[in-house]
Amino acid sequence: MKLRGLFILACGALVPLTIPAAAHAETYSQPLSTAIGDLPVAAENRTGYSRDLFQHWIDADGDGCNTRNEVLIAEAEEAPTVGSSCSLSGGRWYSYYDGLSWTLTSDIDIDHMVPLAEAWDSGARTWTSTERKNYANDLGYYGSLVGVTDNENQEKSDADPAEWMPDLQKCRYLKEYVSVKIRWRLSVDSTEKSALTNLTSANGCGSQAVSVTLAR
Repeated sequence: MKLRGLFILACGALVPLTIPAAAHAETYSQPLSTAIGDLPVAAENRTGYSRDLFQHWIDADGDGCNTRNEVLIAEAEEAPTVGSSCSLSGGRWYSYYDGLSWTLTSDIDIDHMVPLAEAWDSGARTWTSTERKNYANDLGYYGSLVGVTDNENQEKSDADPAEWMPDLQKCRYLKEYVSVKIRWRLSVDSTEKSALTNLTSANGCGSQAVSVTLAR
């Protein structure tokens, strides 16, 4: 008799081995207007914040390239040459915040779509150090980390969309910002939520899909 599947020997008899189904990460998919409505509202709290509490940039997969360089390689308009110790030469990068392209990596900052301080204010202060490290190096959603003109990133600083928006591609920015908040189960304050709602309506973005795998 041919046995199919996995069995174990128990009390002299073969019995089927039950293996739990693999766990699947929870996903979220809704129009942007609905996603904004789903964001929980809470007062912000920056007590105890330090950028050092979000360890970055790391080499999570041990391939010699840290998170910054992983984003630069993934987002390049023209692929750079990757040398020893993940040094990058050549290549070209487009910054969608201002519509400019750059050929020097020093002109590109990797922007945390939801700034680290904003994440702290919105719930990350209660996370473990591992969760904060994972957030600061999130390569699991393309909108979490974005290569942009360094001056644009510095102008944005720790601002949320109530305080700063890029000149171009506002719908993309709003969708990616809300997607990161949803992905990491972060809250918004009332002013931020009103701004997200109003900006989405004004720019005709409400039907755009927010589709993410939840990170926590």
